[in-house]
Amino acid sequence: MEHKGRNKGGRPKKETAEKLSYRIGVKMAAADYFRLLTRAYEAGISPSEYMRECFRNGYVQERLSKEHSDYVRQLCGMANNLNQLAHKANAGGFSEARWDCKVAVARIHELLNKIGI
Repeated sequence: MEHKGRNKGGRPKKETAEKLSYRIGVKMAAADYFRLLTRAYEAGISPSEYMRECFRNGYVQERLSKEHSDYVRQLCGMANNLNQLAHKANAGGFSEARWDCKVAVARIHELLNKIGI
């Protein structure tokens, strides 16, 4: 009866270096506290995670906004359309897919301008 190698299920235990076991109390003025809350909200993370990111990297990278994530989703769909057009062009000749490719490229260019790339 060996039970030591048995998988009990659940999330694996974190290693010592990954555990958040230390707590630090920080006093802040009201303006600093609300600035922290605002910046954490804009980044889409908790204030604690915001402070950890600042400490690790010196900056915090903001998450994609809903608008930008919609643009990325649209770009993925357009990439799929371009792949279909390339397949169509290879199968039936390039002259048939020429107009469709121009339209797709114009839409992608317009979307990239909206994103700011």
